[in-house]
Amino acid sequence: MNRNNETLKISIITVVKNGEEHIENNILSLLNQTYKNYEHIIIDGNSNDNTKKIIDKYSKKISKIVHESDNGLYDAMNKGINLSTGEVIGILNSDDYFYPNALQIVSGYFQKNTDIDFLFGSVNKYNKIYSGYHPRKLYWTFGFYSSHSVGFFIKRKSQLEIGYYNTKYKYSADYDLFYRMIIKKKMKGLATKNDEVIGYFRSGGLTDKIKYIDYLNENTQIRLDNKQNFILVKIIHYLRYFKRLKLILSQKI
Repeated sequence: MNRNNETLKISIITVVKNGEEHIENNILSLLNQTYKNYEHIIIDGNSNDNTKKIIDKYSKKISKIVHESDNGLYDAMNKGINLSTGEVIGILNSDDYFYPNALQIVSGYFQKNTDIDFLFGSVNKYNKIYSGYHPRKLYWTFGFYSSHSVGFFIKRKSQLEIGYYNTKYKYSADYDLFYRMIIKKKMKGLATKNDEVIGYFRSGGLTDKIKYIDYLNENTQIRLDNKQNFILVKIIHYLRYFKRLKLILSQKI
């Protein structure tokens, strides 16, 4: 991998379906990057609002655009991976956006640390900075990293070695991919410094719209599918369930 300033090409995948409210801000956040060696791939699941019109407004400045139906968020991400040509892949969902120096920070880490497979960038999530990477927490919690959209970057060759997002999972296929990446493949990753904030993760995405029990059940199934200890998984499941129940009850008092 060449160490020159902008020789590292970064592929950014944006998945969208009826995202007229925020998609323009998403696109502009790429166009305003200080680092210019990137491609922006937009996978639109045949939106029926003004999303297509907004995307087409910038079509000459967007590397690749797909307008077609898909089988959900992770199927669309897999399409983006197939279309990518950069050495590093990042995910930026349609509600979210990068800060102007995001890709400059990302490029710097991959060019300086040529042995890493992936990077978790600090993210402004719900107006709070989430940062760091704590792989040991992976066994019992989803909160071992900053964010998937906005904050996750991986070398393309490492992504292909792990494989694609498993579309069997509707809500947390990224958790399954991280489990395979960290536990099974034992890939090496880093986190940016706390003040090296990559971008903004907006509330109202997929995880804010699903029932907690569905999310929890799928997380539990992912652990079991990846051969984590059955008894431990069930303990984690019920502890998390009762913790959530306690929180709900406390809010009603």
